Amino acid sequence: MASTEGLMPITRQFLASYYDKYPFQPLSDDVSRLTSEIRSIASDLLKDSPPSKDERLLVEEAERDPIHKIDENMWKNRELMEEILFLLDHSRWPSALRQPSTPEDSELATAIAKVRDFFRKTLKTLEIFQAKNSERVFNTVMTYMPQDFRGTLIRQQKERSEKNKQAEVDALVNSGATIRDRYALLWRQQMDRRKMLAQLGSATGVYKTLVKYLVGVPQVLLDFIRTINDDDGPMEEQRQRYGPPLYSLTAMVLSIRVLLSLSWAMFEDRKLKGHQVVVLEQAVDVYTREFERFIIFIGEVFANAPFFISAEVAGALAGRTNDEFKEISVPAGKTHEVSLVVDSVNSYIAWDFSLIQGKMNVDIGFSVEYMDPSGKRSLILPYRRYESDQGNFSTVTAGNYKLIWDNSYSAFFKKVLRYKVDCIPPVVEPLQSTDQVEG
Repeated sequence: MASTEGLMPITRQFLASYYDKYPFQPLSDDVSRLTSEIRSIASDLLKDSPPSKDERLLVEEAERDPIHKIDENMWKNRELMEEILFLLDHSRWPSALRQPSTPEDSELATAIAKVRDFFRKTLKTLEIFQAKNSERVFNTVMTYMPQDFRGTLIRQQKERSEKNKQAEVDALVNSGATIRDRYALLWRQQMDRRKMLAQLGSATGVYKTLVKYLVGVPQVLLDFIRTINDDDGPMEEQRQRYGPPLYSLTAMVLSIRVLLSLSWAMFEDRKLKGHQVVVLEQAVDVYTREFERFIIFIGEVFANAPFFISAEVAGALAGRTNDEFKEISVPAGKTHEVSLVVDSVNSYIAWDFSLIQGKMNVDIGFSVEYMDPSGKRSLILPYRRYESDQGNFSTVTAGNYKLIWDNSYSAFFKKVLRYKVDCIPPVVEPLQSTDQVEG
């Protein structure tokens, strides 16, 4: 096995030296200037007519500082852009803009269409960034999984978990929930994924079982995962380096949303005019340009980050001992049994075996049984003779299962069996808690 002793612990100090190679060029001064101007225009609109309850809540949110976490701000920007696009859908335009009768309304309609197009493009860029980043993390984890039926089943369980999450979102949307409600659910699901990752680093619960598959993971990576949520942990360096510009952009897009919401709600009383329209166009242009620049930059930082090291780079692939097949000689007239204890329903029992071909090694019987606490056996997989087989099934009952290779029908010849079996725990959705894990 190649040594991994040369890998540095992923501490905050270690990450600081990495981030030194990636300084972020400061945001344009136009970000703070235009944010202030947008807020000033919104305040002027409120002088013309009092805000509704929803408008007041939105204004109060804009007056608070964004939460100082990078991933949560990414999702918040995505939510706000979707809210703005929903508001600016042509079907929701005030009638005076859908069929403008004055040059002023025509100018405003053209400006709103440009604003909408800017946000559509930037939202798409963000969606692609998040999807690629999520896939990169998962693929990195999968390089440490056994490259056989077990890794395949773990991937399938992950895909099933993601389908369940999407079904949960679809059900919420179909019930008439708001965009805010949908993003609250999406963020909770994101935190669930992070809690799973943190549990993996701590090797608790079902993940204590899963850790045995990550036999090639350098300890420095598991230590990093375990401390990922610490207040002064290694990820705090990333938040302090790259958080402030992102927080400024969050505040900017929230201010833009407030302005558009106020203008739309009582269009005739709060219609944007002249210089106000120019400021809005400039603000949206600056926000979308700077936000896309930030995404491109942080994407490069993430892609080259030291905690995305693969199993191959860590030199761990050659050291997987539990990835090896076992060999056993099954004498004539005898059987060979392997017992697996299943702790959770919906676990997968999986096997892969073949005979080492000799002159008379033609086939061997194989079956699977379940044994209840009283010792009573129930047939799960009926007896059949195979030269080789690979298969699995999902358990509906916890307890003791026996995989049986039967050479009792042979009077003279032993069979040399090459096999590996395992029980893969289910992907368990963790219970919701107040603890949040920020990656």
